[in-house]
Amino acid sequence: MGKFLCILILVCGFTQHHVVAQTKMLRGKVLTSQDAENVHVINKSSKKNTITNSSGLFEIEVKLQDTLIFSSLQHELQMLMVDQETYKNGTVVITLLEHVNKLDEVTVGKVLTGNMNSDVANVEGEPMTSKKAGIPSYQGKPLTQTQRHLKDAGDLDPKLGGSLGGLGASIRLVPVINAITGRTKEMKTYVQLEEKEALMYHLKTHISETVFADYPLEDVYVMEFLFFVSEQPDFLERCKNKSAVNHYEYLKEKLFIYYDNKNIKYP
Repeated sequence: MGKFLCILILVCGFTQHHVVAQTKMLRGKVLTSQDAENVHVINKSSKKNTITNSSGLFEIEVKLQDTLIFSSLQHELQMLMVDQETYKNGTVVITLLEHVNKLDEVTVGKVLTGNMNSDVANVEGEPMTSKKAGIPSYQGKPLTQTQRHLKDAGDLDPKLGGSLGGLGASIRLVPVINAITGRTKEMKTYVQLEEKEALMYHLKTHISETVFADYPLEDVYVMEFLFFVSEQPDFLERCKNKSAVNHYEYLKEKLFIYYDNKNIKYP
């Protein structure tokens, strides 16, 4: 039984590798209420990219499980995984949402009169929370869907009373299989990809205009530069949970490197 299982895993692994290694041309169309021309289509896995024509049509070389990213200044960032169906059909239609800049919510408090007794009486206390009340609850940042999947994929959850080799403990089988097949590692990659995309989108919408105002870059190069930045080994380390000043300095530093790589004259 053990020998048969090993052979089966090897055959499946070889078959999967053979399929994944094959590339084909994917033809697609971008649908949007805005201008569909010049939307950047980037194959994040192979580092290849293209742009849509005036009709929103594009062609790009892909493999199974490649990640495609669709982006333009007028649209929300969109990501697509090339699954079995998309790979087999060789076509895809994707709808992009218009990017809307939303103002931060402003809360107007009570107007102070200058009368100490009156103002103190009108000041409301901080709201009661479960933490203040001593009620146990999760206080951290909500997990994304991919992070929840990663937790499920790698949570061994040992329990007493099981029969794992007669040791009196049991371990969920799915996480063990995930560890063997590499799914847990794959989910970790997806989580990191999500973090990079979210951070890059933040830099694009909040920081990049300020940088390009000081150090101009043609529009045709903007998205390519931002993806160049997101692929830098120190991107998350130097930008995640950092201030706007740190983000500005990081983009400026990488922009000069990008100038050199593209042989663009310094402004």
